[in-house]
Amino acid sequence: MANNRLTKIINSAELMYAIRCIIGFSIGYYLYLNYNEHEILWMILSIILVISPEGINSRKLTVERFKSNLIGSIVGLICIEIHDPNIYIILFGIVLTIVICSLFKILNMARVALVVILVQPVHDLSELTPIIRCLSVTIGCLIGLIIVLITSAFRRKLRQIYNIPTP
Repeated sequence: MANNRLTKIINSAELMYAIRCIIGFSIGYYLYLNYNEHEILWMILSIILVISPEGINSRKLTVERFKSNLIGSIVGLICIEIHDPNIYIILFGIVLTIVICSLFKILNMARVALVVILVQPVHDLSELTPIIRCLSVTIGCLIGLIIVLITSAFRRKLRQIYNIPTP
């Protein structure tokens, strides 16, 4: 009975997703409180977007989301460097994001990348915004990926200790 309950807890995709999101948001929020002038909100969004709720393909989906977020931030950087944001630059960014995601075979994740290029700068340092945003997204993606890898390793270790099969 207790072993069955422990198995359900350790194998729970929902619990693992909640733990990952709590850890990721806590790290991002701590950084936001201490560096709020550096578009840290993008880091928090990237952390949460990279973490996957799916149980079985969690690491694969996390890597795909990592790639799509990076593509979105790089395309956003390119678009803003080409010209100040306007409807044509944004449309160009959308098409470029879709083409690049298609080339990397992560078209199903393009919607995540599109969010990054659609939001305009929020402060007066608009010439630095693309670089800061790209760095913020990259750091957020790395944090999310590291959280998934560490929690996956911890879960595997618990399964070994308690002799629990993978679902």
